[in-house]
Amino acid sequence: MRAPEPVTLQRGVVALAPWCPEHEPDLLRAAAHEDVWQWLPVPQVIDLQGLHRFRDRPRDVLFAVLYDGVAVGSTSYLDVDLSVGGLEIGATWYRRDLWGTQINPTCKLLLLGHAFDDLGVHRVTLKTDALNARSRAAIAKLGCRYDGTLRHWQLRSDGTVRDTAYYSLLTAEWPAARERLEARLLS
Repeated sequence: MRAPEPVTLQRGVVALAPWCPEHEPDLLRAAAHEDVWQWLPVPQVIDLQGLHRFRDRPRDVLFAVLYDGVAVGSTSYLDVDLSVGGLEIGATWYRRDLWGTQINPTCKLLLLGHAFDDLGVHRVTLKTDALNARSRAAIAKLGCRYDGTLRHWQLRSDGTVRDTAYYSLLTAEWPAARERLEARLLS
């Protein structure tokens, strides 16, 4: 496995680009709806300082999600472990009006394809709040397998304790997952 580095990935009008200051005004507008932050373990982003909590993680590879050239959210490669060939896709959020569109499956196709096909990872992890049924369904729809729930794992931004549901996708499972994602994007 090779370590991920900042790179631009694109399919149609959706692109993942290395996060840069030029994206920040659009990202602040995209972050404005409180529903975007309901399940994330950080407070709602309302200013550049809040936005920089995502940007200022030196071990992660952050992407701005661009839709037709406009930054509409963010996603990242996290917890890279070269010794076992694994990484996590996470810290993902999108502008509220884009939920349930082709944005998320397109981003996941780009991220998973780059991870498995270009970087040579063996395992990709995705996780979410155990109570976030919408996110859990989206992760399962990708073809990821439920690995279990870590109880009492993290604080939510409101101070309550979160259980975290873990999912993974392995190299051998990637071809079938890619086919499902491709079919979803063609429909």
